[in-house]
Amino acid sequence: MIMDETMPLLEKISEILEEDSDTESRLQQVVAEIAGYFKARTCTFHRAMEGDEILELIAQVGLPEHIAEIAGRIPFGKGMAGICAARREPVTMCNLQTDDTGVARPSAKDTQVEGAVVVPLINEEGEVVATLGVGKDGEYDYSGDEIKTLQQCASVLLAGSGDRS
Repeated sequence: MIMDETMPLLEKISEILEEDSDTESRLQQVVAEIAGYFKARTCTFHRAMEGDEILELIAQVGLPEHIAEIAGRIPFGKGMAGICAARREPVTMCNLQTDDTGVARPSAKDTQVEGAVVVPLINEEGEVVATLGVGKDGEYDYSGDEIKTLQQCASVLLAGSGDRS
């Protein structure tokens, strides 16, 4: 059932990734498409840097400029994307504005996002090569189906982004 509902999104992402334009533009279009689908304020795509445990922000929509700079390089284990990469599993937060667990970095509150989820992109060798996240206005608990949809988007991104797989 979920596959039928998400198929148009996954097909659109695939089409964008196959377009004859520069990679940065295609990835920017994909994150905008994903943000729109989830009715999210933000969408981020971080790629793991080879040889170290740093995530580099490759494409995003909705982040204030100073937050995009801070989110430009995130160590594995820090913030939602870094913890997602370190744990190799989705990380969700109903309201990152009230987080006191230390998962959300203090600067994340400047995004005005409350409900957020980040999923890892894992290659065939079992390595985390990227993370994909969305954040919504208002408190929000992501359903298992929504997390699966984001993971499917991540899989399409991994297959079509020229990433290490």
